[in-house]
Amino acid sequence: MEVRQSIHSEHAKRLDTTELRREFLIEKIFEADQYTMTYSHIDRIIVGGIMPVSKSVAIGTEVGKQLGVSYFLERREFGAINIGGAGIITVDGKRYEIGNEEAIYIGKGAKEVSFSSADAAKPAKFYYNSAPAHMAYPTKLITRADVTPMTVGSAETSNLRTINKYLIPEVVETCQLSMGLTKLAEGSLWNTMPTHTHERRMEAYFYFNIDEENAVFHMMGQPQETRHILIHNEQAVLSPSWSIHSGVGTKNYTFIWGMIGENQTYDDMDHVKIKDIR
Repeated sequence: MEVRQSIHSEHAKRLDTTELRREFLIEKIFEADQYTMTYSHIDRIIVGGIMPVSKSVAIGTEVGKQLGVSYFLERREFGAINIGGAGIITVDGKRYEIGNEEAIYIGKGAKEVSFSSADAAKPAKFYYNSAPAHMAYPTKLITRADVTPMTVGSAETSNLRTINKYLIPEVVETCQLSMGLTKLAEGSLWNTMPTHTHERRMEAYFYFNIDEENAVFHMMGQPQETRHILIHNEQAVLSPSWSIHSGVGTKNYTFIWGMIGENQTYDDMDHVKIKDIR
């Protein structure tokens, strides 16, 4: 488990490219037959990926020890979206089949959680977020039929996109974790523009469906003190509550957003006019 400390906005202004990437970018999300895990002091989120290929993968008791508890989800909740082939997640003996672009919510208190792929030639890729939890809510599979879609933006402003809401109160009850998947239409490049901050929540973005010849310029920083981080396929970035989180690609792409914090009100955003960004 890699640990990242919180960074004050005044400190972030002084970071160069290498330092910004070290603090906010998660370069490796998936490794065959392993889980990856980055623990951030920003609202105590955990971000990572699980890619079972030739065997099932379980997050072991050593993680519980690092968290100061007996097992990983003793005091945490967990959400994962599968961007790979068909997979299986077993939670305390109950089996859930998770297809491509399907998700699962696992509540606080689940002791034994394992991940496997239906076909080793097309392994599942479970991207996950985990947040501290105060109550135990039931585990739930979220299929494509359960997802709440919302199309926003326009081709004229290069930001036509469909926001698919997976872990939101209307779909599944969680303590504080929200997650969704946004697809940009062909020819659209901008996500979350015009941009915003939300002082009451942090956010993590995971970018994928980017070929090796393309990339995304992820915009961060305070609205009047912006920076950018260049992001390649299947990489994630942490966004503190004081930072904007927006990006423009060299081609259209897909990304997963996850939020934890004070509330789960999706439209609780402090919008920033394009003319006011610096």
